[in-house]
Amino acid sequence: MTGAGEGRADLSEVDRHMIIRDLLKERPFASVRDLQKVLGVSAATVRRDIDKLHGTGIARKVYGGISAKDGFGSAGRAWARPYDENRDLAVEAKQAIARTAETLVRDGDSVIVHAGSTCYYLGTRLARRNLKIYTNSMPLAAHLGEHGTGQLVVAGGELHREPGIIHAVGAPPPAFYASKFFLGAQGISEEGILESHPLLVQVIRGLSECADEIVILADSRKFALRPRNVVLPLSRISTLVTDDGLSDKSARMIEEAGITLLIARREEIPG
Repeated sequence: MTGAGEGRADLSEVDRHMIIRDLLKERPFASVRDLQKVLGVSAATVRRDIDKLHGTGIARKVYGGISAKDGFGSAGRAWARPYDENRDLAVEAKQAIARTAETLVRDGDSVIVHAGSTCYYLGTRLARRNLKIYTNSMPLAAHLGEHGTGQLVVAGGELHREPGIIHAVGAPPPAFYASKFFLGAQGISEEGILESHPLLVQVIRGLSECADEIVILADSRKFALRPRNVVLPLSRISTLVTDDGLSDKSARMIEEAGITLLIARREEIPG
């Protein structure tokens, strides 16, 4: 496959679509930027290709790029992107999810906001609220330390850069109790909330015992990913906030599990 910077303007539409399909067999999501680098064409051409593939049902158009359909590609594989890269994907969807999730928080609440890009957007919205916030996210802790007005509690331990959390290995769950635990997900299936990094599995399970309710913040791309570890069953989740790219099949799965489903719409974000 051609790398970044190597022009592929001679490719036909059929060739481009074949390359995109092959890429989605290896990874569950490709951004417009990814496809520009691979195909060597303009963003406008990539978006037209995405529209056509979505229209044929081969893949799903999502905010920021294209996602493999449920069951398409390597179901057992998941790609955990670094925080710096992941935060630039599906930004409008994540911001809309954060906006909707903020309505679940009442002044005076104690909440846990987990590491991750969508949770970061929520945390920044909560910065000037009258709240007690516990987080294991270094970027969010730094933002709240500089811009926040509520009470901030930061997880202790070392910074684990690959999963992007502050954590002391072997330490018990924190002595912090919250009304809500806001949590992202690398993948979501009938089995539950999925992650590929074993340390995240340990941390999330521990924090889940420290809150009355667990709220998942996950853009619709995450329903196409199948990481290898089940962190929490769907029965433990009270609310899931996602964007309006969610498929009917995935929506039925969430509702049949008894989870409150909130759909955040991109146009709700002020310009």
